[in-house]
Amino acid sequence: MTIKNEKALLIGIYSSGKDKQLCEDHLSELERLADTSGLETVDKIPCSVKKIDAGTYLGTGKIDELIARANELGADVIIFDDEISPQQQRNLEKLFKKSVIDRTELILEVFAQRAQTKEARLQVELAKVKYQFPRLKRLWTHLSRQTSGGGGFTKGEGEKQIELDRRMLREQVEKLQKEIKEVSAQRHTQRSARLRSRIPTFAIVGYTNVGKSTLLNALTQAGVLVEDKLFATLDTTTRKYTLPNRQEILLIDTVGFIRKIPHTLVAAFKSTLEEAVYTDILLHLVDVSNPMAENQAEETMKVLTELHAADRPIITVLNKIDQCKNPLLIHKLRLKYPKTVAISALQRTGFDELLERMEQEISKLRTIVNLRIPQSHYALISELMREGRVITSDYDENDVLLQIEIPSYLEHKVAQFVADSSR
Repeated sequence: MTIKNEKALLIGIYSSGKDKQLCEDHLSELERLADTSGLETVDKIPCSVKKIDAGTYLGTGKIDELIARANELGADVIIFDDEISPQQQRNLEKLFKKSVIDRTELILEVFAQRAQTKEARLQVELAKVKYQFPRLKRLWTHLSRQTSGGGGFTKGEGEKQIELDRRMLREQVEKLQKEIKEVSAQRHTQRSARLRSRIPTFAIVGYTNVGKSTLLNALTQAGVLVEDKLFATLDTTTRKYTLPNRQEILLIDTVGFIRKIPHTLVAAFKSTLEEAVYTDILLHLVDVSNPMAENQAEETMKVLTELHAADRPIITVLNKIDQCKNPLLIHKLRLKYPKTVAISALQRTGFDELLERMEQEISKLRTIVNLRIPQSHYALISELMREGRVITSDYDENDVLLQIEIPSYLEHKVAQFVADSSR
């Protein structure tokens, strides 16, 4: 679908008056998505709807109003903020006589435009193919112009073509899944190497456009693209950084989260998002200059919970503090989320407190143990000496006595050698 340089009319729905403001906020986010994809928004219309129409999503009276408005403004495409069914999409296109898409299709278009790496492009393509499956009839309405003798559309021919397409799409899905598996295997190898290095890792997570790439650039001069657009970053970027206490860490920038992200994309990008799972500590960035900051933080936590990453140590970083016009919001977020720091990544303020908090969290990844290890376990002793910090060491006959600070991941290896410190 080519949508660049076209005019878009955006439509959202709400069921009661108290939900109208939320609907308008969501339409503003949809406008930013449209802008990112290259569309010009000509109007945003929140519609009060008591019941969704199974065939046309909205009632006939409201649709007539919207058709008149779309024609008046010269809109080329109609975008619904919620996902509409293939049948509703076909019926609405007949009524509007224009392209009709929903939020999911727009997000897929944005991702398709902005994917840079091979893995991201494959994942987007897979999500698009899965999205097309139930919409094949819409894709093949042109068959009515291809029948011989001008006899019009033949159901049998159309259905036959749809079955062929379904088979082609199934084969395409299998091919893409195989390719993604190969790329994911490479990612797994890289991740394993990173885990073996045992440099503490921080994943920068958060809603799209909260300043994750700006923070990475401010700390590491990474040179990552920063744009005032949604989903400026689709691919993870990893950079090394040294904290003030000389502790080396890895910082990982991740794809932004968003309200109502399509399930096809959550599934497709899971391997990318899993960077948040295979990390030591999360930096959860929240844009406190955004009136929807609290809602966006909740959406991020929902995705982290889906990924089983919400139990990771989390530092909540309130970003764009210099642009925040609502001090009460900051207070609410501090109460809701423990371990909170306030910064401006762009102005590079608040970094001292952030870095101190990061050092504190790293220290919790290690523990002090008293060990009695037979000298015959020299490989384990060598590993402990290499990975840990020896506090005291002594010998008792054929045993090595150690008081040592070790990374938590080594605790299971030494469990059988823990000595009673009182003796």
